[in-house]
Amino acid sequence: MQAGLPHKQKGAAAIEFALVFIIFFAVFYGVVAYSLPLLMVQSFNEASAEGVRQAVAVDPTTSGTGYTALVKSTAIGAASKALAWLPTSLNFSSAYITADYLGAGKQLTVTITYPTSNINNVLPFLVLPGVGQVPNLPANLTVSSSLLL
Repeated sequence: MQAGLPHKQKGAAAIEFALVFIIFFAVFYGVVAYSLPLLMVQSFNEASAEGVRQAVAVDPTTSGTGYTALVKSTAIGAASKALAWLPTSLNFSSAYITADYLGAGKQLTVTITYPTSNINNVLPFLVLPGVGQVPNLPANLTVSSSLLL
């Protein structure tokens, strides 16, 4: 009776592997799919803060009437430089960085707005039945930093 038992179990290991592999792959893909956007948001936070910090160094007395434009360009340049490490496949450009400043004694705000559709070039989004799109992200990743100058 025991000799026939392995014959009846033939293929059970393959079925068990398939079920475990689906769960393992789903968890692994979820970790990878959400890690990239989270890394980018943290990088955008650091870059926008760096843009604001660099803009503080602009001397209002030496730049004359172009102080506002110089503050904006310095902030955008610093934020862009901080994000230079991003791979070209993410299609990031300094056009996604904006700086708003109304003049001396006002608030400088550096904003980075990146469309999440560009992430799809690197990491394809999956649409799972019952779950929806993975990763489920907003249309834009938006980060801003502000400081009174």
